[in-house]
Amino acid sequence: MRASRRLIAVVAGLSIIAAACGSDDDSSADESDTTEAEVDTTEAATETTEAETETTEAETETETTEAETETTEAETEATTPETTVPPVVRAEADLVIWADDTRTPVITPLAEAFGEANGITTAVQEVNFDDIRDRLATAGPAGEGPDVIIGAHDWLGQLVTSGLLAPVDLPNAADFSEVAVQAMSYDGQLYGVPYAIENIALLRNVDLVPEAPASLEELEQIALGLVESGEAEIPLAIQNDPGDPFHNFPLYTAAGGYLFGQNPDGSLNPDDLGLDSEGGLAAGAQFQAWAESGLLQAGLSYDIMIESFGNGEAPFAITGPWAVADPDRGFKATGVNYVVEPIPPLNGTTASPFVGVQGFMVSAFAENPLFAQTFITEVMTTEDVQTDLFVAGGRPPANISAFEAAAAGDPDIEGFGQSGINGQPMPAIPEMGSVWSAWTDAYALILNGTSSGEQAFQDAADQIRALIAEG
Repeated sequence: MRASRRLIAVVAGLSIIAAACGSDDDSSADESDTTEAEVDTTEAATETTEAETETTEAETETETTEAETETTEAETEATTPETTVPPVVRAEADLVIWADDTRTPVITPLAEAFGEANGITTAVQEVNFDDIRDRLATAGPAGEGPDVIIGAHDWLGQLVTSGLLAPVDLPNAADFSEVAVQAMSYDGQLYGVPYAIENIALLRNVDLVPEAPASLEELEQIALGLVESGEAEIPLAIQNDPGDPFHNFPLYTAAGGYLFGQNPDGSLNPDDLGLDSEGGLAAGAQFQAWAESGLLQAGLSYDIMIESFGNGEAPFAITGPWAVADPDRGFKATGVNYVVEPIPPLNGTTASPFVGVQGFMVSAFAENPLFAQTFITEVMTTEDVQTDLFVAGGRPPANISAFEAAAAGDPDIEGFGQSGINGQPMPAIPEMGSVWSAWTDAYALILNGTSSGEQAFQDAADQIRALIAEG
């Protein structure tokens, strides 16, 4: 039972990671802090042989053949289905845009100016970012949805296959990061205008390690040496609580692994799962070696990661810009002397982090699709607008000129950007939902020393294929 509870918690935590990359809670969600919640459940129904029913005048006791069960208020709440979020009523306007509280102040005056220039009315409705996808699925087909939404690229698998998004034609695609355009595409077709890009990188304590390691082999040697000499406590501060496919992914790719193969047109092939490929199994063995050397540690939470590096107790960390910008514990706040840079290669193989992209999408049920397309491709693509969105939300711009301007004044943005050049979009195909739990469990087994790396990845691959087959 405990194992199943742990997997439930991991799925919840990794939904948030998706980011980390893809979701837009500007504080705790970006931290990707996986918490475990144990929910009491019963594995078998108990057969009541004798029961005295409780009334207002007397207390009763229920006898069962196996155990006495007590229904508490908390247990009742745990088994009660969550209430469906009430739908957003479409505003009375020709062009309706759904955006979250961070982006709405930037988009509203732009929409108003666009409306005046085109003789139409506009409305920007504020919707919780994490609710936009599900609300669109309900409101769009009912004719009550928006014309434009903001969203994460890893929503595409669900939204496109459900017929909820319209394709987008972006004439100035060359003005945007290649990985951003790739992320906003599904099966070779563009479905959104990217405006923000985000990924993890290596953070190095310059006081402890003045020069960047040229390889992961060198990083391991330096990190373990500093721990052995007592100058550091944790060699590499990277989340693994209990395991973390998102943060481990650049190490996995550097060790020779891949997640999904590609079809000739560049789309992902869910039938080609890489965890138990030759490279994937070699990566599993490498994670086992890192666990045995002490470079990677089980149970290393977000709190431990951010505090150990921020306090100068870890020479290296692998994390994202959220850990830098955290107002209370972030690395800027603690004053640790750090630099952000790409994760080095292993045996000459590039470390490739997941990249998360956010963008503007057009509903397939838009009342005014032409205005919607024009607004997102002509208004929201400019350097000035993308810069304003960056200032509002803190996520580096997808527009190349806007990114270069932001990076020129902030070495952190430059460092994360350089790391992202090596990255790949987090898969947006629906089959990705079958990956997280089994892969998380595999990492936990390896780092805890419960399973060999190869066996853990083989078992995870078998579980993932079974889940994909179930649909």
